[in-house]
Amino acid sequence: MITYSFIFLAVLAVASALMMVISKNTVNSALFLVFNMMSLAGLFLLLQAQFLAVIQILVYAGAIMVLFLFVIMLLNVDEEQSLFNKLRLKYFVAFLLGVSVFAQILYSIGSFSDTLPMISSKMAEVGTVEAVGDVLYTKYLLPFHIIAMLLTAAMNGALMIAQHKVRTEDNK
Repeated sequence: MITYSFIFLAVLAVASALMMVISKNTVNSALFLVFNMMSLAGLFLLLQAQFLAVIQILVYAGAIMVLFLFVIMLLNVDEEQSLFNKLRLKYFVAFLLGVSVFAQILYSIGSFSDTLPMISSKMAEVGTVEAVGDVLYTKYLLPFHIIAMLLTAAMNGALMIAQHKVRTEDNK
């Protein structure tokens, strides 16, 4: 079961990454990136790294992607014809997302019924909140603060772009 789940999630991650690159519509590319991040979260769950899976979904698939979509909308990108619009790409993506969520639900049910193989205690502690917090606030404290400042600068830049008003000849 775990091997099939891994193969399924790995294929979904690679396929969604390819579709993200191939798609010409920026919003569809962003949605494929969300799908890719959900697949990676499923892979983290297979590795018993629950904290990383939750952070992957909350931070990357949630907050960062909302920021990406906000910037895409602010840049006023014109509607472009996608290569796959004729194939009803959105229905296909919705189907794959549904299958992904269903697979993760099945995995959750499998973890409660003790059908999953046992992982050593040393390996199980890698993805916990305590282990990540311990490493993040001791060994990687400086990179953590640098990334925090970089994300704050990016957010301020997005706000500056959002408040930028184009001056026309009539507004002078």
